[in-house]
Amino acid sequence: MRYRLLGHTGLYVSELCLGTMTFGAQGFWQVMGGLLQTDVNTLVKESFNAGINFYDTANVYSLGQSEQLLGEAIRQVGLPRDEIIVATKSTGIVDESPNGRGQSRFHIFNAVDASLKRLQLDHIDLYQIHGFDPLTPFEESLSALNDLVRAGKIRTLGLCNLAAWQIMKALSISRHNHWAEFASVQAYYSIAGRDLEREVMPLVEDQKLGLMIWSPLAGGYLSGKFRRNSLTPDESRRSTFDFPPLDKEKAFACIDAMEPIAKNHGVSIAQVALAWILSKQSVSTIIIGARKLEQLKDNIASTKLTLNEDELQSLDAVSALAPEYPGWMLAFQGQYRAKAPFKD
Repeated sequence: MRYRLLGHTGLYVSELCLGTMTFGAQGFWQVMGGLLQTDVNTLVKESFNAGINFYDTANVYSLGQSEQLLGEAIRQVGLPRDEIIVATKSTGIVDESPNGRGQSRFHIFNAVDASLKRLQLDHIDLYQIHGFDPLTPFEESLSALNDLVRAGKIRTLGLCNLAAWQIMKALSISRHNHWAEFASVQAYYSIAGRDLEREVMPLVEDQKLGLMIWSPLAGGYLSGKFRRNSLTPDESRRSTFDFPPLDKEKAFACIDAMEPIAKNHGVSIAQVALAWILSKQSVSTIIIGARKLEQLKDNIASTKLTLNEDELQSLDAVSALAPEYPGWMLAFQGQYRAKAPFKD
């Protein structure tokens, strides 16, 4: 296992992070995995033994049960607290009360205390807002998060699923007020869904933010189970929850391109998809989720796969984004300045 800096924090995280959306069986979230304590303990122990030091959860996953299961696994397995990095989130609906969601100061303070209790921890290493709250001003949310950092309940701040302009606005407000800033971005990215490259990834690189990738296998579509003109596998999550949105024809083109590369290396298609993401320098970590130990082991094995330049170029070509304005104009106008050094 290799370790990468989480943006400009100086904090090293494993290049694979164990996601916990499969932990728990409450309500809608059961379709994600439905794992309970024994299976959770097995995955947590196996991941730590493989070198993973990063665990990502959220208060909405199985309505808090995911956090409870992770916290209990850390205790039962005996993971050393000073060697692991625990991340969680809030914003989504945790109850039907008027303030049981969002990013108000009221909700954030309550959510942090509730997460700490469920996780059985005295601080959260990375606390992330889970999306955009159109009703709460950034100033209120950021002020609350800053106070929680100063109180020692949170070590580092992150965000998920925001537009580039929203991220930059939040950073600017924090800098103006000398508050703790967001240090990481968690976002969807896969070889079959590269929209992140249009606006958010350039911002991440410019501002030196950490980048955490969720659903790197496009909701299981790049796991190797799916083939063109075949039925959706019954055991796949997409058979009941077809998410994230995907251009499936393009995904099949990517699968077709990855299959011979996988056969050449003697690995799974999923490992090729993960190795392609790990080749991107701006990526800090990939969040992997598993329902079975075999899936976890296969994902972990991707860290040993290195794709050569020809393979990377072929995968880049088949998955390339269609040009959009203003991207194509910026590239066209900037090309004469991109060549250095200047020679008369």
